[in-house]
Amino acid sequence: MKITQISTEILDIPFEYGGAPSGWGPSAWRALSTLIVRVETDAGITGYGEAFSYSCAEAVQAAVETMIAPSVIGKDARDIAGINYHCQQSLHLFGRYGLTTFALSGLDIALWDIAGKAAGQPLHVVLGGAHRDKIPSYASLFRYGDPELVSEFCAKAVEQGYGAVKLHEDTEPAVRAAREAIGSDVELMIDVNCPWTPTQAIAMARGFKPYDPLWLEEPVFPPEDGRALAAIRHQTGVALAAGENYCTAFQFRDMIAADALDYAQPSVTKVGGITEMLKIATLCETGAVQYMPHSPYFGPGWLATLHLLSAIPNSGYVERFYGTLPASTSGPYTDIVEGFATVPTGPGLGLDPDPDVIAEYRRKTR
Repeated sequence: MKITQISTEILDIPFEYGGAPSGWGPSAWRALSTLIVRVETDAGITGYGEAFSYSCAEAVQAAVETMIAPSVIGKDARDIAGINYHCQQSLHLFGRYGLTTFALSGLDIALWDIAGKAAGQPLHVVLGGAHRDKIPSYASLFRYGDPELVSEFCAKAVEQGYGAVKLHEDTEPAVRAAREAIGSDVELMIDVNCPWTPTQAIAMARGFKPYDPLWLEEPVFPPEDGRALAAIRHQTGVALAAGENYCTAFQFRDMIAADALDYAQPSVTKVGGITEMLKIATLCETGAVQYMPHSPYFGPGWLATLHLLSAIPNSGYVERFYGTLPASTSGPYTDIVEGFATVPTGPGLGLDPDPDVIAEYRRKTR
């Protein structure tokens, strides 16, 4: 079964989250960018993947089309591990992290989608079977910068059935407001997105500790400073999470060896796809670290994450961006019902991107 064609689409789906436009990258964030990777085969089976693309969609699109596609057209789509290794090895000159690996992730997810469709089975069965058919979800709030808004949306998330809430706040008043709003029975996580030196992070972690966070996420820059993270863990007693900014199993191996993590957060659209996510899951299991994937997206990457969390016993919550969208390529699987996401049961990822959604939200780039 040969790969015959690879194509991409960038979607920009607007969203609301209750605060002012914000985000990462060069401009205010008003829409969720999704880079869909479509892989066609001579067997008539088409697979869909997703490559990480916030503020970098066109660069990643170029990497897929000019670096990844030419090196794999004509290869056997069933040789997923071989293709992944080939791409990592042949493209390593251009960097094993960042845009190149994002692009590889989109290809790899699509190949696993093809594998499931060829077998007539959902991806989690191909990966070894379902450990569970519903995944507990945590509400991943955007940054509000206002304790009153933090309190309001934390309370709403709990009312909607979430048993855990993650903040993107970096001040003690906001964290205090969140804990007061959700009470003591709901888990609270704090993601600060790499703002501090190790000394600053130790002081802030101690300030947050009375609010009993399940974890403090990415407290230092650079995020791969394992020695600093280990020092923060041991000097404060606050559990740490990191990994959304790591690529390939090798970075996770090194961070686990550094005793830097309580929770590992690989992102299937960033690390090299499902193939690499499976390696990282094994590292977590053997390294006594909780596998807790990063998944702030709504396309094929979201579906892939649900399958992984179903098939891997050592897995935790699924991260769900706490916002409202007019549409999603994942259809009903985007919904969280009483705090849980439903694992798809159709072949492959379980659902192809809705062509009407693609037509409506396609970015006009060329």
